[in-house]
Amino acid sequence: MRQDRSQARTFTRRALLLGGGQALLFCALGARLYYLQVVEASRYTMLADENRINVRLLPPPRGHVFDRYGEPLAVNVENYRLVLVPEQIGDLERALDIIDRIAPLGEADRRRVLREARRKRGFVPILVRGNLTWDEVARIEVNAVDLPGVAIDPGLSRRYPQGEVMGHVVGYVAAVAEHELTGDPLLELPDFRIGKDGIERFRETDLRGLAGASEVEINAYGRVIRELGRRSGHAGEPVFLTVDLELQRYVGQRLAQERSAAAVVIDVHTGEVVSLASSPGFDPNLFSSGISQADWNTLRQDPRAPLANKAIMGQYAPGSTFKMMVAVAALETKAITPEQTIHCPGHYELGEQRFHCWKRGGHGPMNMHDAMKHSCDVYFYELARRVGIDRLAPMCRRFALGEPTGIELPAERPGLIPSREWKLQARKASWVQGETVLTGIGQGYVLTTPLQLAVMTARLVNGGRAVVPRLTRPAAMRENQPPPRRDLFPSLGISPQTLAAVRDGMAAVVNEQGGTAYAIRLRDGDLRIGGKTGTSQVRRISMAERERGVRRNDELPWRHRDHALFVGYGPVDAPRYAVSVVVEHGGGGSSVAAPIARDILVETLRRDPSRLVPPSRVVAEGTGGRS
Repeated sequence: MRQDRSQARTFTRRALLLGGGQALLFCALGARLYYLQVVEASRYTMLADENRINVRLLPPPRGHVFDRYGEPLAVNVENYRLVLVPEQIGDLERALDIIDRIAPLGEADRRRVLREARRKRGFVPILVRGNLTWDEVARIEVNAVDLPGVAIDPGLSRRYPQGEVMGHVVGYVAAVAEHELTGDPLLELPDFRIGKDGIERFRETDLRGLAGASEVEINAYGRVIRELGRRSGHAGEPVFLTVDLELQRYVGQRLAQERSAAAVVIDVHTGEVVSLASSPGFDPNLFSSGISQADWNTLRQDPRAPLANKAIMGQYAPGSTFKMMVAVAALETKAITPEQTIHCPGHYELGEQRFHCWKRGGHGPMNMHDAMKHSCDVYFYELARRVGIDRLAPMCRRFALGEPTGIELPAERPGLIPSREWKLQARKASWVQGETVLTGIGQGYVLTTPLQLAVMTARLVNGGRAVVPRLTRPAAMRENQPPPRRDLFPSLGISPQTLAAVRDGMAAVVNEQGGTAYAIRLRDGDLRIGGKTGTSQVRRISMAERERGVRRNDELPWRHRDHALFVGYGPVDAPRYAVSVVVEHGGGGSSVAAPIARDILVETLRRDPSRLVPPSRVVAEGTGGRS
């Protein structure tokens, strides 16, 4: 009995211990469950939602681009795209045959769809074709019963209604390249487009806008079950340009008469660029949805380089248009006075070297007025020697030569104003005086862009103010608002007498008999323009070519002919606009570039709401002239 009672007590203790342990375990389990389901409920709810809910970015509408009068230059248009879901369509090859009869598919599109169908999950939509016409959309919808799994997906694509006219200025959008990824998830969307050139690229951040988001419920396989919510993004900001579309169209038509050319028109007081054209151009619409290989090859292989914006990227020896800089430097350094003369016998001797004037017989005694009017090379050879490269180069930089102007466009080239330091660093050689003499007529190492030449001219005729070119204007600004005051730009520190002497010479070039551009003068005495011709030598006629009978520059192959240049301004008495024109391999500046510049200036002044001269009175006397 005693043994039975002992065993019973032992059993009871063990049972109590076991029951207590189980109770403790159940309490711990309950506490854990309470912790997970109550205390950490929000955390695990969030984790579950992250597995269940997928947030997808929605690309925002891109900001529009307008000209100074509100004409659209870059807009968004509805883009109807055809998509299909492979698992719902059955026989994919047969479905593509049916689609091809309704909305023709290229062989490349067909291969791409088949390739993507093999790589992606069956429920993932595949883009078949974009940019469907309304007729194609209607035909697809009518045949929808025979095409299960095929749907029309509406979206937005970029369109450039002005096409080639504004191609170089506005630029274009295209797919994001791998090296352009910055970590912004918006850039990783498959069909997202960003600016690649022009204003589209320079103002990319403003035009892009802020992305929206769509919350969708998905299952364990990633299949979309339903959309739970949507948050709209913010459209990109509109951009207003200073360019006058109609003037730009006129300039483009005028330049198109030459094989390759560029022109810039700038307000000399505000810096607003009212036209910036490069010919030939390209249609930016080719790039919006992906340019074909054939079109790309055509653009790349064209020797006239239609993809290059020559107005800011073309670098040319300025020729005689550079002589104003030599004149300013000489007058400011007291190397000469406007009345002093230099005799031109037709050549210039420097040691054993002989530099020729364009007029073989010489011009005789020349003061600054006459030397500018006749574009006497010998006069400016001597001026450059007296001034020296050490004083000439800094003066040129004050007039925006040799460095980027800062205009709101990508890929602007700096040109080149040579100096002793530059040659020592770049060529590992010392500067020689003969190079200074060549620089005096805008040859040698000097390189400028058409935009720089326009800014240089503007600074010469606006009273010596350091006007800066600009291509955009605030969205709130309207054309009837007064332009910024000219005194907002700092002075270059050039004496009024120097600027008056140079302007006097430029006016004589066009308006006095014997001037190199006298043939483009205007009959109306109330409206006169001034300017300077230039011919930039590309290369000399070789002895072998002379032996074959080649005597003139226009007998050379096109790519070896001289460039034709002209810079001008108007009206002479109250300058408002400056223009620069470069015709690649065009020959003589006076016979080719000057008439184009004259026509552009007349059209610019005709369209200027502040003009005083009626358009009917602006009549040209003729074209032509000597180099």
